[in-house]
Amino acid sequence: MSRARPSLRETFGLGDLRAAAAPLQRALVGRGEARPSSWDLSSARIFKPRIGLPAWFGHVPADRRAPVYNLFNRAPRPLGAPYSVRVTDCRDFLGGRFTYDSHNGTDFVLPVGTLVVAAAPGLVVRVGTDLDRGGTKVCIDHGDGLLTTSNHLARPLVRAGERVVRGAPVGLSGASGLEFLVAFPWVAPHLHFNVWLDGTPVDPFAADGEVALWRGGNQPVPYDGRPVDGDDACAPTTLDEHALHTAIELCRDPSVRADLHAMREPGRRACELHLARNYWPDLFPERPRVERDAHPRTPRLDLPLAAEDYVGVRLPG
Repeated sequence: MSRARPSLRETFGLGDLRAAAAPLQRALVGRGEARPSSWDLSSARIFKPRIGLPAWFGHVPADRRAPVYNLFNRAPRPLGAPYSVRVTDCRDFLGGRFTYDSHNGTDFVLPVGTLVVAAAPGLVVRVGTDLDRGGTKVCIDHGDGLLTTSNHLARPLVRAGERVVRGAPVGLSGASGLEFLVAFPWVAPHLHFNVWLDGTPVDPFAADGEVALWRGGNQPVPYDGRPVDGDDACAPTTLDEHALHTAIELCRDPSVRADLHAMREPGRRACELHLARNYWPDLFPERPRVERDAHPRTPRLDLPLAAEDYVGVRLPG
């Protein structure tokens, strides 16, 4: 696939302009049983123009460290609460509030067109665009319950069903998703990177007493090309199909439930379930595990950026 500079439509995920109306409506007025996203004046804390505006002009920091735009929110949201971009009871792994209510990922500020790579080897289980669910994204099952998604891409460079090695190109960064359409240019172009462990969103950074999921600890770095023990044995996560069926049946919205059941391949079905539980949390009063086994936190991920572009990250503060 081409690595030429993304077009404006690619950057914002607008391959089909007519298709943008439905996601916008879902975000503003809800979808079926799902309530609309919650926001208020506190949501303006997400805007960090000092970090974001230079990136829109293609600026890469001189130290080649990707600034973190938002961290994972460690304050759990109540089950049944709608998706929220408010800043209320928030806490990042550093003990600050560099996040917002429903932010279950890590944002890295990148100029549009930056190469995004696989943080670990795995199977690409989903590639698609959902303007109200993180824009254009690539989802990779790394085995042993570990799933990552790279969101807000301008252009994917892989297809579902492909196996990728650590550090393999998977996409070009962009600004796809409704937040950019409604708040351009105050929201920085960024890679939103999600990590799930056994179906639960987790922070790859480690709080006190935890193990970081980054191989570089709380200062993740790109893959350096050297062999990594265990990479050759990477196999897709083993799922419990009965538990998967039961988890989908718990969805309160009949149309979403039917869409999930319609996915024939179990890995894709599990991925879609995790995305639905993340972006429409009020539809799922319970969220049982669908992976057959439980897995501990282990350091398996590298920074999903190329070593020729970045050397690490710049954390808040």
